[in-house]
Amino acid sequence: DHVDLIYCHRPDPHTPIEETVWAMSDIVASGRALYWGTSEWSAQEIRAAWDIAERHHLRKPIVEQPEYNLFTRERVEVEYARLYEDIGLGLTTFSPLASGLLTGKYQQGIPEGSRGDDVEWLRDHLTDPTKLAQVDGFLAIAEDIGCTPSQLALAWTASNTDVSSVIIGARNVTQLAENLQALDVMKAISHDQKAQLDELFA
Repeated sequence: DHVDLIYCHRPDPHTPIEETVWAMSDIVASGRALYWGTSEWSAQEIRAAWDIAERHHLRKPIVEQPEYNLFTRERVEVEYARLYEDIGLGLTTFSPLASGLLTGKYQQGIPEGSRGDDVEWLRDHLTDPTKLAQVDGFLAIAEDIGCTPSQLALAWTASNTDVSSVIIGARNVTQLAENLQALDVMKAISHDQKAQLDELFA
């Protein structure tokens, strides 16, 4: 009868934010969703939506869905920084494995049948020599911890206290079980290893 959370994916440049806020608030008020959030909105747009909702006593956006991984950090760690405390913004982040680059499977090129093989616009990202060199260092840290690269990437993302949840793209039960072990890896990462990751991906 309803969904828990509905996202407004990407801001519409041709529609006033106020109109979007009214529409999303109406969905929640009607009982068809419990909450609403944004996806890939700028901090300025989120703040504007929140202020409009506050001014008109409407349902406010409570969560943003941005990309967040060791290669893509600016928006979550810098641009949104004021919003977590100011308006209580939560985050449901996507692409923790950087489209598979952090798994290490692209170190020797793009495997046949992989996502990089299927999605042409990803190929430059997955074959970037600088990024591949960073992944080499990342793989060494994962080996030192005793976990898979995927588990380390997920653990790093989830360890950010501003992140409410992390979207995983497990394709089967085996991958799901492996991904969930990232919760244990979060506890196993030392302060020095976190510092190594920050330096490697600075």
